[in-house]
Amino acid sequence: MSRAKTVALISMCTALLIGGQFVLSGVVGVEIVTVLLVCFSYCFGCRMGIAIATAFSLLRCLFFGFFVNVVVLYLIYYNLFALFFGWIGKRISKFSYPVKTVIVTFSAMIFTAFFTLLDDTLNIVLYSMNRNAAITYITASIPAMVSQIICTLVTVSVLFIPLTAIIQNNAFIKNSRR
Repeated sequence: MSRAKTVALISMCTALLIGGQFVLSGVVGVEIVTVLLVCFSYCFGCRMGIAIATAFSLLRCLFFGFFVNVVVLYLIYYNLFALFFGWIGKRISKFSYPVKTVIVTFSAMIFTAFFTLLDDTLNIVLYSMNRNAAITYITASIPAMVSQIICTLVTVSVLFIPLTAIIQNNAFIKNSRR
């Protein structure tokens, strides 16, 4: 694939992630970024997934602001996320679609819980919270984490197969697969 096509593909995927996050930003615990990045990383592999995740992590700040804790969180989390789902895309490619969906959905739910735990840890460390403040902060994040995990369960289990099929059969990106 040409470099221009690669840049266009990364840009298109990043725009979809930012647009999806922006549109749903007013609804706590509901998001589309997870399922989209799962599908992009799964179909395009680790390298493209990481490029998309990094571009998304930095460019989203133009809409939502530059906050050190969020930039660090997103750069760590989404790059690990893209690395994992790019890697797993090669490992489970021969499985049936229902088995793939279960593996990917369960993995995405674990990553969603990890996102909140990583966010809690980063904020506790960056803001030097005492024990009581840390416990309060973690406790307050639990309802959002639960709703995000439920959202991940629904969106990934329902959209993984159709989105990966669309990505893999698209003429523009057909040649970009691993």
